[in-house]
Amino acid sequence: MPERDFYNQGARRVQDALETRPLADHIAGKYVTEDLDESAAGIVTAAACFYLATADAQGFPDCSYKGGLPGFVHVVTPDLLRFPSYDGNGMFRSLGNMVENPRIGMLFIDYDKPIKLRVNGIAHISTEAALLDAFPDADAVVEVRVRQVFENCPRYLHDMRCERYSDYVPRPHRTPPDPQWKLKPEYDGLVRLKNG
Repeated sequence: MPERDFYNQGARRVQDALETRPLADHIAGKYVTEDLDESAAGIVTAAACFYLATADAQGFPDCSYKGGLPGFVHVVTPDLLRFPSYDGNGMFRSLGNMVENPRIGMLFIDYDKPIKLRVNGIAHISTEAALLDAFPDADAVVEVRVRQVFENCPRYLHDMRCERYSDYVPRPHRTPPDPQWKLKPEYDGLVRLKNG
């Protein structure tokens, strides 16, 4: 991938100021790809969570944690991912940003290896029944056309262990409990309205 497509002018100014341009060019030329290879696809499909970066039409950013059971992000093809939007607090900040600005970033972390994998792409939100069928309990499905994939230096990752998965993550043949905040009296009517 040509470096000019990967680094903006701001990144170039900082690289020049800190004298890292040759290293940055090497990394972009050797490690940045336009789709997921077998190793990257394995990291994505094994992930129980990822961090999602979005921005609105004015460029104001938002970052969100997305969790599920391992395999909740589907690698459809090397350049196409799908992930579910599960029930949350009804704000839909990430999906709303995608409507205004479909450019997103996804950060997957495998703490055991350790590896940080970044996936940047263009998102599209779907509520088509055929896609929803692949993600039980999803409100919507996000399709991501992959544009850039690259591993990121993992040296500052802490040793994190997943002791157990959240009880609220959708699972086949099991209805998750209502979160405690939805049981508060001030949310009763609002939650019932949403749930029909």
